[in-house]
Amino acid sequence: MFERFSDGYYLGRLYVEPTTADCAQMCATQHERVNEQLYAEDDQTDRPLVMKLGSHHLAVHGDKRVPADTLSVPEPVLAETAVRNPPTLQEVLLAEADRATQLLGLGGVST
Repeated sequence: MFERFSDGYYLGRLYVEPTTADCAQMCATQHERVNEQLYAEDDQTDRPLVMKLGSHHLAVHGDKRVPADTLSVPEPVLAETAVRNPPTLQEVLLAEADRATQLLGLGGVST
């Protein structure tokens, strides 16, 4: 789903769609699997993943209502990106655990 891109990020392609939810979301099963593989510490797999869409870093939560391979982004945030005519397949960067912790700690992530 994601492959190494740089020292701080993995690259993936997800369908990006708008949501009326307050936060970015993806398929709960995929969220848990990625969290276990990249972020897991002390078996905690419920923390948000940090993804970058365009210039926006997003705290992404799992939701079983979101289809596989899909990133649901709050409409106001999606409107600020270059994504046109959603749902559309887009490249998305996934921050490594250390980078995600740094971004979450600095408050540079949309929730």
